[in-house]
Amino acid sequence: MQDDDRTDAGGGANPPAGATNNPLIAKLESLAKLSGDDKDVLQRISANPQVVEPGTALIREGDKPDGVYLILDGIACRYKLRASGARQIMAYLVPGDYCDLDVALLKAMDHAIGTLSTCHVVRIDLDTIQGLLDRHPGITHALRLATLVDEATLREWLVNIGRRSADERIAHLLCELLLRLRAVGRTAGQGQSYALPITQDDMADTIGLAAVHVNRVLTSLQRRGLIAFSGQQVTILDLVGLEAFAEFKPNYLHLGGRDAA
Repeated sequence: MQDDDRTDAGGGANPPAGATNNPLIAKLESLAKLSGDDKDVLQRISANPQVVEPGTALIREGDKPDGVYLILDGIACRYKLRASGARQIMAYLVPGDYCDLDVALLKAMDHAIGTLSTCHVVRIDLDTIQGLLDRHPGITHALRLATLVDEATLREWLVNIGRRSADERIAHLLCELLLRLRAVGRTAGQGQSYALPITQDDMADTIGLAAVHVNRVLTSLQRRGLIAFSGQQVTILDLVGLEAFAEFKPNYLHLGGRDAA
C-alpha cells in the first residue's frame, strides 16, 4: 500500500499448480461446480481485456448501464460521491469479480464503479450475459451464488463501519482480502501474502477514517507482529491472531466449493 502514490497493480502471484489462470473461473469454482463447457464459455467471454488506468470511472452514477464489467487484474471499487467530493467506497472488486449482474434491470446507475489501480477489464454486453443465464444453468447457479456473497460482504462491511474499532476494521478487511485473493490464485508466500495496490486514502474512504489514522493503525498492526508490508505487498504474519483480533469469521464468503489454498 502506498501513502499517496500509485504504481501498476501487477498480476499478483501465480495461481497454484492445477488452478486456472482465469480468475472468473476460479472464483465461480470456489462457489459451485462448473462443467468443461461452462469453463470454455467463461474463458471466451473474458478474453481480450483492456488495460484501464487507476482512477478511471468505468461507469458513473446516473449513467444508463451498457454492460457488465469484469475485473481480471487489479482492484476496482463501487463508490458514491457526495456533493463535496467526499467518497465512500462500498465494495472492492478484485480479480474474478464483476459488477452488477442484473444491471440491465436498472434505468440508471445509483452508484459509480471505478478503478483503484491499473486494471485489466472486460466489458461483457448485456445480450451475452442474458445468453449465459438462458443456456448455461451451471454458470447461472454460480453467478447467483456470487451475487449472494456480494450482498453478504456488504452486510459485513456495514458491521465493520458501525460496530468495529478502527484497528478491527482494517484487520478485518485484510483478512477478507487474503481469502478472496487466495480463492482466485492471487496470493504468494504459501498463501499468506498478496498485492494491495491501493493508497491509504483509498482505504480511508473504505472504512470511514482519515488517511493519517489509517497509517497509524497499519503501523500498530505491524508492531504487534500481525502483518508486514513491502511496497505494495502485504504479508499476514499471524493469521490466527489477526482473525481473532478482528473477530473475523469467513462464513459470509461461502468459499466451500473447492480448496482455495
